[in-house]
Amino acid sequence: MGGAPTPLEAALRCRCPKCGRGSLYDGILSVVPKCGECGLDLAAHDAGDGPTVFVILILGAVVVGLAFLLQRLVSLHPIVQLAIWTPVIVGGAILMLRHLKALLIALQYRHRSLG
Repeated sequence: MGGAPTPLEAALRCRCPKCGRGSLYDGILSVVPKCGECGLDLAAHDAGDGPTVFVILILGAVVVGLAFLLQRLVSLHPIVQLAIWTPVIVGGAILMLRHLKALLIALQYRHRSLG
């Protein structure tokens, strides 16, 4: 990469929005305080509740639609539906949150909203 990644590139790879090399996360959803590659202070960048709202709305609509479709095609007991959709919801939420949070942090950096 020649320079700074686009916000979308940084979000998809969960990398530092300045250099594109350092990892953005320490663990699953904890943002590192400082980029290990370029030293960018990431402690001030806070995604807040924005990504969570989008994950709830998007994932909720998809899962409910698919659950209704599956129930219409194959009549399943509610416990079976619960067993199917619980891992989908948990895994999908974590995956979507990582990328949406990274996108919001990259956009904050790109537009210098923190000075």
